[in-house]
Amino acid sequence: MKINRFDTVIHAPNRLQICAFLAPLEEAEFQVLRAELDVSDSVLSKHIKQLEEVGYLKQRKSKMNGRQRTWACLTRKGRKAFACHVEELKRLVDPANQSRLDD
Repeated sequence: MKINRFDTVIHAPNRLQICAFLAPLEEAEFQVLRAELDVSDSVLSKHIKQLEEVGYLKQRKSKMNGRQRTWACLTRKGRKAFACHVEELKRLVDPANQSRLDD
């Protein structure tokens, strides 16, 4: 039985970008993620919540200079899911696999 590594939670464009941005980092501040994705606070919050609900992302809040700041990081589970999803995408677009997909 083949395990499907295509992850529909990660695959949504904004969530895929969040995972790709966070993968090489320990964590990133919410405002940095928002600027990177060029989305509103509410859009980013929605996607972060969806990743958090499945255990792929954690948030950390702290006060700096009297302001509440939020940081996000991928969990071990999230890093593994992202890596598997990327491998599945590579497999799907690999020309050597195209003949198998056409059959």
